[in-house]
Amino acid sequence: MITLKGRSVQKTVEPELGLTLLDLAIKHKVDWSFSCTRGTCSRCRCIVKEGAEHLNEPTDAELDNLEPEEFEQGLRLGCQTVVRSPGHVSAALKPLF
Repeated sequence: MITLKGRSVQKTVEPELGLTLLDLAIKHKVDWSFSCTRGTCSRCRCIVKEGAEHLNEPTDAELDNLEPEEFEQGLRLGCQTVVRSPGHVSAALKPLF
């Protein structure tokens, strides 16, 4: 299961391999901020609290837009974070603004 916590909506949904956390948030009407969907605006920044092992490695866009210490804290960009294997993932939107 994937638990997504937006600004005011939280939902637990079935994982769909190949979709990003942002894709799942949009599909299930979780109020997740975003502007570009390409990893350049960082509005979809989120913290992965559980299940990082079920997600892809950080992309070049994330490496360009997030600091090493942010990765250590579990921060990712929702539009770049792809579900790669079934399992429990918990992520919460953590916008910069």
